[in-house]
Amino acid sequence: MIAKLKRWWRRSSWAVITGLIVIFGIAYLQTANVPLITPTIDRLSLMVFDNYQRLSPRPYEDAAVRILDIDDETIARQGQWPWPRTDVARLTLALGRAGAAAIAFDVVFSETDRTSPHELAKRFAESDPDAAEILNALPDNDDQLASIFGVTNTVTGFFLTNGPTQHQAEPKAGLIVAGTLPKSAPHYSNAVMPLEKLMAPAIGNGSLSIAPDPDSVIRRAPLIAIQNDRVLPSLSLDAMRVALGADSVIVNTTDGSREGGEPGDVVSIRIADIEVPTNEAGEIWMHYTEPAPERIIPAWKLLPGESSDEELQELFEGQIVFVGTSAIGLRDLRSTPLNDRELGVMIHAQATEQMILKKFLYRPDWAVGLERALILVLGIGLILALPSLGAAWGAMLGGTILAAMFGGSWFAFSEYQYLLNPTWPAIALIVAYLLVTIAVFYREERQRAHIHGAFDRYLAPELVSRIADDPGQLELGGEEREMTVLFCDIRSFTSLSEKLLPNEIIRFLIAFLTPMTNILIDRKATIDKYIGDAILAFWNAPLDDPDQYANAARSALAMSKRLAELNVEMPQQTDEPWPGQVSIGIGINSGPCCVGNMGSEQRLSYSLIGDTVNLASRIEGMTKFFGVEIAIGSSLNSELPGFATLELDRVRVVGRQMAETLYVLLGDEELAEDSDFQKFAKTHTAMLEAYRARQWSAALSLHSENSAMTEKYRLTKTYQIYAERIAAFQSEDPGADWDGVFEATNK
Repeated sequence: MIAKLKRWWRRSSWAVITGLIVIFGIAYLQTANVPLITPTIDRLSLMVFDNYQRLSPRPYEDAAVRILDIDDETIARQGQWPWPRTDVARLTLALGRAGAAAIAFDVVFSETDRTSPHELAKRFAESDPDAAEILNALPDNDDQLASIFGVTNTVTGFFLTNGPTQHQAEPKAGLIVAGTLPKSAPHYSNAVMPLEKLMAPAIGNGSLSIAPDPDSVIRRAPLIAIQNDRVLPSLSLDAMRVALGADSVIVNTTDGSREGGEPGDVVSIRIADIEVPTNEAGEIWMHYTEPAPERIIPAWKLLPGESSDEELQELFEGQIVFVGTSAIGLRDLRSTPLNDRELGVMIHAQATEQMILKKFLYRPDWAVGLERALILVLGIGLILALPSLGAAWGAMLGGTILAAMFGGSWFAFSEYQYLLNPTWPAIALIVAYLLVTIAVFYREERQRAHIHGAFDRYLAPELVSRIADDPGQLELGGEEREMTVLFCDIRSFTSLSEKLLPNEIIRFLIAFLTPMTNILIDRKATIDKYIGDAILAFWNAPLDDPDQYANAARSALAMSKRLAELNVEMPQQTDEPWPGQVSIGIGINSGPCCVGNMGSEQRLSYSLIGDTVNLASRIEGMTKFFGVEIAIGSSLNSELPGFATLELDRVRVVGRQMAETLYVLLGDEELAEDSDFQKFAKTHTAMLEAYRARQWSAALSLHSENSAMTEKYRLTKTYQIYAERIAAFQSEDPGADWDGVFEATNK
């Protein structure tokens, strides 16, 4: 075990170390806030959460929140904006009388009304003093609006900016910080405030400022902000406070609530009996709904004569009403995960809805720790597995892990509204996989190049490839396996060669050996060697081949068929030498062989030896004697029950004491099922039985029955041999010791 680990470490150490550097580096980047890298990956994370929202937006539920929309139709009926403050006062009073629980303006009334009588009087002060005096006697528009603000539950708004301090925002509610001042909440130095006379009578006053993420998408809504160490509420937060009738808001931070985290991080915000969980900056993650028409009411319905008191009461009683505008040229458009052009007032309204419904997205405190643990545990596991698995299986494992992480993240979002970020672990796994795979590939290619460079000129290509895959195999020796061996030889090659020039012989052999080799390789054969015009091939080594017997038989049949085609095609090609009608003999045998790296210490060759190999060579030699193309041994014949084979003879080949029963291979399963062949085979078998039983007349009679079909099955010479033997034995009995075995005298 220790030795295996040492070998694995020697082979994989470089790749593993590379991967570990990547994993720990990305785990560091997750919280290090490295310029360009960390913000880019964080942006990808936010895009993942955006897609979750698109797949599963928050279902709309009536939370008693409405948007009063100053839309294009309202502008067409009432006139261009800004309206006289008296018109705004009538609209506000109508909302108050209809029973609105809070009226929050997504508008900052920072300047006086230019249509107010007092402002108009200034224009006539010199040219028409009398007219100016009359105008000054009329009520001020801003005063009229202020008086309406004083009798309704109105919440004014202000903008927060950075720059020289000109105005300090003043909250209407008491904001109590339980702990130290929130350090992560958005900080500002200046404020654009509504007129004092309008702000003073209002019951609430909240910030309209919402800073988007760097990609300009608003994913979080701030509930508080800080200006010059003073905590200020947002418009949505103060509108809900007014609706609930609360006098104060409590901001809980970590050191005040004794919860984990950095001192000064916001934990939650409490209004009356509603506690709102926030992130450390006092923001809530927005979970937007798809468009809900029932949430928006056009402002023209409040114009005189458009709706009855009962209708207005049904629309607005008990509602928190946010006043905003969608009219072209006035609209405040923001980008959200669900909508590239969303009304700014919609964000305030939906933030209030989430607080009332207590429907929040959560980024748990333990989320970062879990994500870092996934980076380390899964990343290290993948790195350790990759050198052994390889690129393809490693990709499958990595893909499975990625799918599981994203699936788990989606499940946490859709079922529990948790925001668990799979992006950092995913990037860690992808980068680690790529670099480790490259490292492994580079190491293996260097090793292969070294081996090929050292041995290509001395060893067979098959052996070089094996050694390149496993250098430990570079040693003498072999193993015993059950194998199938094929010899193929061109008949009368010497006579054929006399018709060709030396260079033409080479071209002829290439034209013959190439298609034969392709057939063998396509059927999983290993080409041992070419011996002039002969081919030695075998099956079931170096790789196991459970179909070795059928593959060998089909290869031989395909070679015979292809040669017949070449004998037709090649003579028609005048630029290619082909010495007339070429014929071959193929001998195949199966049995135990010793296969491996054989030779000397100076030169190795991956080859095989054994009686099975020698017999296959002798069987090939007997094909010429019997006039058949493919002959096989008895061991192989027993493994080919579905093929069309016939017994040839019992032969004692040269150099071997034990007799072998030889068979001719004529075709595959299709021929074996042919009725004519089955009849021929039955008669052939009966003939051989009669022959070996010395029933010469019966054997000759059966021989005659098949004679008409011998040419069809290319057994003419075989049957001629048997006819001659039977005739000879009829004339002279072979003797009592005759065993039916033919003694071969030639190889």
